[in-house]
Amino acid sequence: MSDDPRRPEPEEAAGHGTGAAPEGGRTRGGEAVEELSAQIRQLSLDRRRLHCLLDAVVAISADMDTRTVLRHLVRAGTDLVAARYGALGVLSEGGEIIDLITVGAADAERLLAESGLPQSHGLLGRLIEDPKPLRVDDIAADPRSVGFPEGHPVMTTLLGVPLSVRDTVYGNLYLADKEDGTPFADADEALLTALASAASVSIENSRLYGLLKRSAEQFQRRLLPVLPDLSPLLVEARYEPASELPHLGGDWYDALGLPDGAVLVVVGDVTGHDVEAAPLMGQIRNMLRALAFDRCGPPSLIVDRLDRALTAVDEPPAATLVLARIERDPAAGYVLSWTNAGHPPPLLITAEGTAQWLAPDAHGIPVGVQPGLPRPDHRHPLPPESTLLLFTDGLIERRDRDIDAGLRDLADHAAALASDPLDALCDALLGHQDGYDDDVALLALRVPRLPG
Repeated sequence: MSDDPRRPEPEEAAGHGTGAAPEGGRTRGGEAVEELSAQIRQLSLDRRRLHCLLDAVVAISADMDTRTVLRHLVRAGTDLVAARYGALGVLSEGGEIIDLITVGAADAERLLAESGLPQSHGLLGRLIEDPKPLRVDDIAADPRSVGFPEGHPVMTTLLGVPLSVRDTVYGNLYLADKEDGTPFADADEALLTALASAASVSIENSRLYGLLKRSAEQFQRRLLPVLPDLSPLLVEARYEPASELPHLGGDWYDALGLPDGAVLVVVGDVTGHDVEAAPLMGQIRNMLRALAFDRCGPPSLIVDRLDRALTAVDEPPAATLVLARIERDPAAGYVLSWTNAGHPPPLLITAEGTAQWLAPDAHGIPVGVQPGLPRPDHRHPLPPESTLLLFTDGLIERRDRDIDAGLRDLADHAAALASDPLDALCDALLGHQDGYDDDVALLALRVPRLPG
């Protein structure tokens, strides 16, 4: 035993006195450190989940197509809580599932084709009837479960949350079976609920975008004419809006028979893509019709009169166009006469599949720029069964392609379709690519076979 009271006894020095570790071998300080480490790990996990949630919301908001947004949502939900399977059931106004978007299930499309869409009963029906988050730890043991159709993956756990848009349940997001085999927890439910709440804004935006797109396209199409019967000439026209907003544009086409027996065709493009371009296009089209009927003069004269008439308009619009007359010459057959006001040239395809651009060196400038400048006329014979194509630049222009390459591609493609019916040729030309950076107006005219 020590004579110095300040020095600990040997047992104390060895850790068996005051402050000794409890029987488990851990000090109170060690427990605190372990608890603090656990809190830091949880905080780090929560931060990672928050970042994942924000990333998911950004990804969902990046697209305006409703079905693409919904697919992003299902994928984001499964990734966010590390689930094996995900599905989103879109509901009708009556609460029936009208579409199902799935992630993780192999052969999902085949299963849907064989079994049809899920019915609104069982656990799915429970969420439809009572749109609140639903968690099930054992699907097979739950009395509300009605089982799975043949060939469906066997699932054990379920987490479902409603998807509301403007206080209306748009659908339900379902996840099944976490990757680590554990049941879904409160944190998973909170994350999925937050994701569904944020996604509702993107869904509403995409729906409004789709409505605006359809309304704009319908308005644009109403401004375009129904083509008359111009027999024996055949004529077809197509209009395709740009793949992205704005969908209101100034592209147009027109064709009509004139009092002197000739046929007038025109394709043009008013500068701009907004709510003003489309009505201006309608005005210019109507003015051209009136001017053409008035005098039945050469194309250059009609366009020159249009150019001068536009000077009476406050802030006259600029427009490019090709205006052409097709008339029957007893000696030479059908002959095309045209003038070009800063527009892509016409393309002539013979019955044998030869493509020729009608692009003489002399051409005019767009209308609405500087009235009074000369506008040359050109003439060219139209061989029997040949096809004349007039179009706007949206058909040949792409952000990632040179315009000369676009012209070559169009000529090659059209030449290969020379013997196709005219309507099929137009459909094929517009179906050549998935989308367009700009509006497209296309007018095709086919000359009849010579009687013989």
